[in-house]
Amino acid sequence: MNLFSFIDTLITRGMARVGITMLRWSIGLIYIWFGSLKFFPGMSPAQDLALSTIDLLTFGLIPHGTSLILLASLEVLIGLLLIFGKFMRFTILLLLFQMGGTMSPVILFPDVVFTSFPFVLTIEGQYIFKNFVVISAAMVIGATVRGGELTSEPLKAKTL
Repeated sequence: MNLFSFIDTLITRGMARVGITMLRWSIGLIYIWFGSLKFFPGMSPAQDLALSTIDLLTFGLIPHGTSLILLASLEVLIGLLLIFGKFMRFTILLLLFQMGGTMSPVILFPDVVFTSFPFVLTIEGQYIFKNFVVISAAMVIGATVRGGELTSEPLKAKTL
């Protein structure tokens, strides 16, 4: 084995060993950070869109102050559960539920999401669309909760 292959294998194994944990921590930190901002009215750039979305989805039955506290609490809870790695299947379910609401303005408020449908996003639209990465990360994390793992073993050639 040459030096490059040795170093490459070493690095790949290290990434496989810590990758899922780092993914959980980074997504968890984002949830805690963005969720915490919602506890302080006017601090979250997504506050108005979140309130409008919740208002529409709940037919106005939940007062704005309450819905913001509930959303902030949900997001911080998801973040903490991701960071501590507890109840991961439940955590992924909560995350996907929350993402359903977060992504819904694409359909509910396309004029807020796009400046020119379907390609030019507003800043709010960019904020929403970056969540495809969060959803993908949740899927990768979810794939490991029953013992699945990243491996650094070389792929074997498939035979047809």
